Amino acid sequence: MEQLKQLIDNWIVLAQGLIGSVGALAFLLAFAYKIIAVEPRSVMEAKRWIGRIVFGTIGVEVAGTLTHALISTVPGGAH
Repeated sequence: MEQLKQLIDNWIVLAQGLIGSVGALAFLLAFAYKIIAVEPRSVMEAKRWIGRIVFGTIGVEVAGTLTHALISTVPGGAH
C-alpha cells in the first residue's frame, strides 16, 4: 500500500509541475497579447484567458492538495 501511495504522490507532483509550467507559459503569452492587442475586444478576450489560466492553475494546486490529504487518511496496510 505504501508503494501505491508513493506512486500516486509522484504522479501528483509531476502533474502539478507540468500544469504549472504550461500555465505560466500560457499566462505570459496571454499577458503579452493583452499588451500588444490593438482592438478593445481583443484586450477583453486576453483578460478572460488570463482569468481562466489563473483559475485553472489554482484548481490543479487545490486538487493536488486535496488528493494528498485524502491519501494520508488511507491506512498503511499490514506492517
